[in-house]
Amino acid sequence: MIISRAKNVLANEAKAITKLIKKVGPEFKGAVEFISRTKGRVIVTGMGKPGFIAQKVSATMSSTGTPSLYLHPAEALHGDLGRVTREDVIIAFSNSGETEEVIRLIPIIKKIGARLIAVTGNLKSTLATNSDFVIDSSVDKEACPLNLAPTTSTTVMLAIGDALAIALLEMKKFQPKDFALYHPGGALGKRLLLKVGDIMRRSSYTAVVKYNTKVKDVLLRITEKRAGSASVVNSSGKLVGIFTDGDLRRHIEEGTDILNAKVGDVMTRRPVTIKADRLAAEAFDILREKRIDEIPVVDGKGKPVGLLDVQDILKAGLV
Repeated sequence: MIISRAKNVLANEAKAITKLIKKVGPEFKGAVEFISRTKGRVIVTGMGKPGFIAQKVSATMSSTGTPSLYLHPAEALHGDLGRVTREDVIIAFSNSGETEEVIRLIPIIKKIGARLIAVTGNLKSTLATNSDFVIDSSVDKEACPLNLAPTTSTTVMLAIGDALAIALLEMKKFQPKDFALYHPGGALGKRLLLKVGDIMRRSSYTAVVKYNTKVKDVLLRITEKRAGSASVVNSSGKLVGIFTDGDLRRHIEEGTDILNAKVGDVMTRRPVTIKADRLAAEAFDILREKRIDEIPVVDGKGKPVGLLDVQDILKAGLV
């Protein structure tokens, strides 16, 4: 019974969204074009369950390049309408189109001079007939077996809100770097904003040795810097290799007199490198693909300026 009911709910809502596709037409296009031209903000409102949908739609718009805020219709009637200017556009969500708190806003919105977009299931309602653009969100029935609780209708409203936000995103030519700007605190923002130079270990905290240095001295240098590897340079200071614990183990197993060997003879030659201005996420992808733990950071002349360890990426919260 439980599984059957759940499947019925999902089927009902999926069917409603599929039918919604055919309703997208001139009114939707006109609403998007008008919003894209507005000099003000998109103020989204709704009461009850549609109000929660309105909050989510406003948040999605704000994070995708369309300045927006949510206005509670009841609070609006007690002073919050002062947030609305003639440059703004209002999107009102109401399934019936007769929600009292929303309807009472209409004459004041008109007086202020803001434009009104209705998302409603009743195209003959007071809200619809007094709006500049009307987007049809009607459904055949709610997923609630009593056909009372807002379920399918709010799902459709949410889908319409997403469609509006993404259509605006594309019109504004919103790019990943713009998205990252509004999401700096999360892993997504870090992947799009954090550079290698922001989290790498600077040269003063890394072991940089010349290729003719003996391994025993290299190990002391690594220990001194508390590093996991050493960047090996030639006489001109250009990176020519990297010496890691993997190199040490491999040569011990081969029976090499590793401690007295020159690091240039036992290092890993032509290591993968990266520059400080590249994205840290790109460095992580390289580390994962190559199955290595460290990657030397070099400047334009191939000289080491730092080292990025997989632990640095983990500490930065990139993954």
